[in-house]
Amino acid sequence: MLDVTSAVQQFVDETGVKDGVVIIYVPHTTAAVTINENADPDVVHDLLKQLDTMVPWKQPFYRHGEGNSAAHLKASMIGSSVTVLIDGGKLSLGTWQGIWFCEFDGPRTRAIHLAAR
Repeated sequence: MLDVTSAVQQFVDETGVKDGVVIIYVPHTTAAVTINENADPDVVHDLLKQLDTMVPWKQPFYRHGEGNSAAHLKASMIGSSVTVLIDGGKLSLGTWQGIWFCEFDGPRTRAIHLAAR
């Protein structure tokens, strides 16, 4: 998981949007984006460990030929986009919140699409 909060804030700064929304979208089927705590690294550790417990990398019933069914499942569970309010030019996140890019089948070259209005 990669904290992309500052990159999203930089994008908002560059757009000049003062009040509105920013949409963060990940156009990949084995990656995701979420909002969660960014103060304590144990939260990321615990989240990833629990996802691995719920969705192990190998299962005898997986049929997808690439062998990355778990990555597809995790990406679907977490989601491909989040929307954050912009207030006074700043991301309207809670005190401990951050925006996280989640890579479930990498490393790979990835993109994050951003739109602010």
